[in-house]
Amino acid sequence: MTGGRARVGVIGGSGVYDFSGIENLREERPDTPFGSPSDSYFTGSLAGVPVVFLSRHGRGHRLGPTQINYRANIFGFKLMGCDALLSASAVGSLKEELPPRHAVIPRQFLDRTRHRPDTFFGDGIVAHVGFADPVCPALSAALEEAALGAGLKIHRGGTYVCMEGPQFSTRAESLLYRSWGADVIGMTNLTEAKLAREAEICYASLALVTDYDCWREATEAVSVEAVLAVLSENAAAARRTMTGATALVDPDRTCGCRDALRNAILTDPKAIPGDVRERLRPIVGRYLGRP
Repeated sequence: MTGGRARVGVIGGSGVYDFSGIENLREERPDTPFGSPSDSYFTGSLAGVPVVFLSRHGRGHRLGPTQINYRANIFGFKLMGCDALLSASAVGSLKEELPPRHAVIPRQFLDRTRHRPDTFFGDGIVAHVGFADPVCPALSAALEEAALGAGLKIHRGGTYVCMEGPQFSTRAESLLYRSWGADVIGMTNLTEAKLAREAEICYASLALVTDYDCWREATEAVSVEAVLAVLSENAAAARRTMTGATALVDPDRTCGCRDALRNAILTDPKAIPGDVRERLRPIVGRYLGRP
């Protein structure tokens, strides 16, 4: 904590690796019971707001979407006193009206992942958090206001398909997602959102459209070169958006994200193994107390 206020966490994705302007910058690497996070966390303040920044893929983009240790990343933010997470990432568009260089603040997710841990629970403790509304409305509003101020063409709402990767979609998959009414497709955000909800951290995402997914046969199929070119053009506006949004996060917001576990833990506290209770203490401690 800094100055009595919880920190705001920021996750940088493809093309948004640095978070310029952090004052009193410090590099920290907390130990988590789930292993090593993607990289060090960088702490400091922006316009008086305490912040923590993490590069999702690690410096140099070393980790693919399946190799990211999402549990360690989110648990690390919890250990460092964050109660809000703003995420930036690249996505492909599934709709004509969402062209490259626009940005989306998703409201919903579809899960197409298969190979990654996406819960802190198990090993003798069961919890079922509500996830009907997977992003925080207060943080989404902050991102929208900041994006407009930064000059981004922003769309609030819509559905993000989270695929496993690292390969891009087949045309059949892309056309299927369009038939479902989905708006954008990426490889990371849903896993973060699930874990943030379990950790009682508010979460919202700025999804930067870099290309049309391969459903659109009038354009070339997705390429890394094209993605990086668009990200380079939008990087400055994306950083301005994330910086502005941190200042707009209301520390007194009344969303339910920060109490998601209140009625979610089903296991009798007496039946929870001691080592599991201790491992999850930063998340469940206020509900379970001491044995």
